[in-house]
Amino acid sequence: MNARWTDEVTQFRAVSLLEGVSYLLLLGVAVPVKYLLHEPALVRVLGRVHGGLFVLFVLALVRAAAAAEWKASRSITAFVASVLPFGAFWFERKLRAEAAASPRA
Repeated sequence: MNARWTDEVTQFRAVSLLEGVSYLLLLGVAVPVKYLLHEPALVRVLGRVHGGLFVLFVLALVRAAAAAEWKASRSITAFVASVLPFGAFWFERKLRAEAAASPRA
């Protein structure tokens, strides 16, 4: 399926990757530090960063979906992928493959 490729989709891909990295850092670094070393400061910092990036992710998703005329199922898949560890990278890989296969105007 070749979706319309827009600047909004490109921006969504960037925000999605940043949000995915922040999620992995939160789960893979900050949470273990909190519980193993009893130091919650990193969770507070990374939690705020991730929360802000998640809000930007949702806004970017809405913009990309509207601009590229995505079906609701595609938007839901993108959202669900964002709450799964490594899900953002899986979805971005799908978008990257799609971009490589679609002709540029």
